[in-house]
Amino acid sequence: MTYENSKAVWTALSEIERQDRPREKMELKGAGSLSDLELIMLLVSSGTAERPVNEVSSELLALLDKSEEPDYKSICAIKGLGRAKSSQILAALELGRRRMKKYGIGPSISSPGDIFREVRHYATRDQEQFIVLVLNGAHEVLNVFVATVGLVNKTLVHPREIFSDAIQRRGTAIAIAHNHPSGKLDPSEDDINVTKRILISGDILGIKVLDHIIFSSSSYYSFLEHGLMDR
Repeated sequence: MTYENSKAVWTALSEIERQDRPREKMELKGAGSLSDLELIMLLVSSGTAERPVNEVSSELLALLDKSEEPDYKSICAIKGLGRAKSSQILAALELGRRRMKKYGIGPSISSPGDIFREVRHYATRDQEQFIVLVLNGAHEVLNVFVATVGLVNKTLVHPREIFSDAIQRRGTAIAIAHNHPSGKLDPSEDDINVTKRILISGDILGIKVLDHIIFSSSSYYSFLEHGLMDR
């Protein structure tokens, strides 16, 4: 690693307590304790003189949120990721996909807590992430993806974005969720209105909407549990 690279990494991490740095945190608490960004920082490993590792990693995380299977060209386009590092990242993503295929379809969703389990790692994001879980007839997870990023309102959260993947995968149900970076879990008027709009759209398409949860890193608010899943 060059002096410039070392300096960039130190700039990004020098203010973090040693036990809270990604590598040390993993050693002390295990991989499950790391946020998505911290896991990617370990993959990226180092930044450049112009871009520290956390900045490069944040852009890669945003790309992964948008695309289930990003290609080599899109990863390489991130400033600070060269050909070799892009190849390593793609190899890690592909290995993860192959190993997960051994276990077949994802876990079953039978309660708001199950939804929370699948989306909880998004709670650390600075912006609201509107997440969709696509489910089959047994309510097993077929896919989890970020439909939109930004404040939840009818302009940003459009039914076509919410249901497109379920239609493509022939899913029969979805669950929806979004994080509140503030940590306050009470739904806003926009949250309620958007939920009603999605419920009506699901009825038209024949795709059941099981629940909508608002969540933080430690807790969640379930629309179903609070009687707010009526049309």
